[in-house]
Amino acid sequence: MVTLKLYDSLSRSVQVFSPLPASGSSTSSAVGIYSCGPTVYARQHLGNMRPYVFADLLRRTLLSAGHTVKHVVNITDVGHLTSDADEGGDKVELAAARAHTSALVITEHFTALFQADLRRLRVLPPDVWAKASAHVPDQIAMIAALEARGLTYRSADGLYFDVSRAPHYGELSGLRASAQHSRVVGVHSHKRNAADFALWKFSPSEGPKRQLEWDSPWGVGFPGWHIECSAMASKYLGDQFEIHTGGIDHVAVHHTNEIAQAEHALGVRPWVKYWMHGAWLTMEGAKIAKSAGLAPNLDDLAAIDVSPLAFRYYLMTAHYRSTLDLSLEALRAAETGLDRLSQFVARHGAEDAPVTAATSAASEVWRKQFYDALYDDLDAPRAIASLWCVVADGSLPPGTRARLVVELGEVLGLGFQAQAITASPEISSLLERREQARAARDFSQADALRIELWKLGFSIEDSPHGPLLRRAH
Repeated sequence: MVTLKLYDSLSRSVQVFSPLPASGSSTSSAVGIYSCGPTVYARQHLGNMRPYVFADLLRRTLLSAGHTVKHVVNITDVGHLTSDADEGGDKVELAAARAHTSALVITEHFTALFQADLRRLRVLPPDVWAKASAHVPDQIAMIAALEARGLTYRSADGLYFDVSRAPHYGELSGLRASAQHSRVVGVHSHKRNAADFALWKFSPSEGPKRQLEWDSPWGVGFPGWHIECSAMASKYLGDQFEIHTGGIDHVAVHHTNEIAQAEHALGVRPWVKYWMHGAWLTMEGAKIAKSAGLAPNLDDLAAIDVSPLAFRYYLMTAHYRSTLDLSLEALRAAETGLDRLSQFVARHGAEDAPVTAATSAASEVWRKQFYDALYDDLDAPRAIASLWCVVADGSLPPGTRARLVVELGEVLGLGFQAQAITASPEISSLLERREQARAARDFSQADALRIELWKLGFSIEDSPHGPLLRRAH
């Protein structure tokens, strides 16, 4: 097995990856990955999509290294309140009220949009989609285990986890419970400590009746946001598993709380062997966020003629732990880069190329450079640079280079195809007339035909092998 190094947010260091032993408490020999999924009350924006492209790269890298993987992604369709301090309204219920429809309609609609966007980005579907509302009994069982261990207390609005009883609370964030940032306790709060968090919230006795509520040993209500992930991850991956992923914004509150409740309910430590977090995608230096009204999505990229795969390529031009700023110029450059790689593959992918000892050895050199980058904490920028080195290596036949780009590009999820753009009869006719004009040295007419092709969405790259048709941007 190859050596794969990953950055662990808990130890704050790069670790050599090793799966849990098969004799451990894992439910299978597969590497378990749990990725925090979206709260499906609105369309997921470009910033939301970055953690899933990162998790997909992790999964593909593990597969390339010879591991089997079991990947679980949750869908939060209940319990995520507007405040991390366990106050405010349920985001799904509020969206349903604004749209004058049911919570089920809201969650199904935005879940479908999210899953469609993942397909457009060539993100592999998880082995399990875990919907929070479908696992309420599992969450109640975990809360009951915490209660039996004396880690909970009841207040006027719900059942809470007492962080003062958890000696290791805050290790992930590096903050003491009393200093956990993003935790604000209102004057009417019934919490004992600022960082205490809700395990079960009671349905309000006044105001509109909630659509999403269940009976429990503590009264009618709904689970807290954090308990869903601990319960569902353990249900599908075992009491201990290898990797938990998410955005960097989950560290201080959500993932810190997951660790506390899971380790105490299950009686294990560590619950998760490696914690991995992706950095923010920003725009003009500010975090992309729905609350700030700054939330472009994949459809907005289509409006400026940037493809989903170009966005995926763009995300990989920065390390997953580095903040990346979104700009039109950078997206255009990513589209151009991806298009040039695609065109090289389309032009040469079907060409015959004899396999010799020399070409095999040279190909292995490039494979090693590519995987050395990827196995060094998923260094996608270096891996992409290797693809360009392959394209530029004139010692290898073009067909060999093209097929190597396809092979390695698939590990990055870029999906190069060894086929050219299929042109309509109209486009083919314009292209042929342009070639006739160039042959007759009627360059004015040739330029006019180039413009016509541009208006129809195509550009021309003149090469020694003839004109190459490309998508215009």
